[in-house]
Amino acid sequence: MENILARWRRELRGTFSANSATVPQWELDLEKGDDGGYFAPDSAAWAVHGSMTTLVAGIHALLLQALHPGAMAGVHDHSDYKSDPLARLAGTIRWIYTVTYGDTSAARETSNKVRSIHNFITGTYQRNNGDEVPYTANDPDLLRWVHLAFTEAFLASHKSLGAAFPGGPNAYVADWAVAGELMGVDNPPVTEAQLYEQLDTFTPELRYDQRVVDTVAFLRNPPLPRSQKGGYKILFAAAVDTLPAKYRALLRLHTPRWGPFSLPIRQGAKLVLAVVHLGLGKIGPSERSARARRSRLGLEDSLRKAG
Repeated sequence: MENILARWRRELRGTFSANSATVPQWELDLEKGDDGGYFAPDSAAWAVHGSMTTLVAGIHALLLQALHPGAMAGVHDHSDYKSDPLARLAGTIRWIYTVTYGDTSAARETSNKVRSIHNFITGTYQRNNGDEVPYTANDPDLLRWVHLAFTEAFLASHKSLGAAFPGGPNAYVADWAVAGELMGVDNPPVTEAQLYEQLDTFTPELRYDQRVVDTVAFLRNPPLPRSQKGGYKILFAAAVDTLPAKYRALLRLHTPRWGPFSLPIRQGAKLVLAVVHLGLGKIGPSERSARARRSRLGLEDSLRKAG
């Protein structure tokens, strides 16, 4: 009979793999390839995306992205995130980890696949000035907004909850600009200052409406196994805490307080992330596959270094 700990680990891994009973084949396939990929083990991208802070960053990114009515229209009109949220999560994870850990061919292929799917995500949305405008998910402005929101979320979450990483914030923004270019973003930011400058240009387009209300409500209480609900509440609070103040205000969200005192959300989140790290293991399948590929190519003795 499966004990409580084994079930918790199984459910935890299932949350990130659409309830797959085994390691998804695409993660094992990252061992294939003919080059080291766009990023190396000593890169900021590997440090940030290999950290548990990505769990907070994912929530943070979805909250931020929801403020753009064009991005929200695509999710509302074409996504089944409410009925099958784990499938959408698994698809996003696959793209992130393939670009981060795969060889350059795999990174380009998965990005092109996402862009081809985007061609079918079309519709109209209303701008804040009342104009009804058509959109596709590959519109340059929407691609830029999603890229900026992703980069800001992963950077801010790691700065708040993670360890120091090679090159610091500017190195991460520059690394992930590669992913932006693969997705068709023209002139993505390559420094932290540029990131926030480009984000600021979108402020007039953002709004809080019923779709944002519904998205926030879903993200606050998604359909997770009971064993994960307590920890998730802490991670959601940490995602809110790591949002820049102006976006937190737009979302009508507040950092939890007890009277005049702020609660120790970041300390609690770090504890939850440490527990999740124990459950998932020291090194994930995508990174292990990437290290094996690099070792095969003679780039480094990666598996031995990983321990």
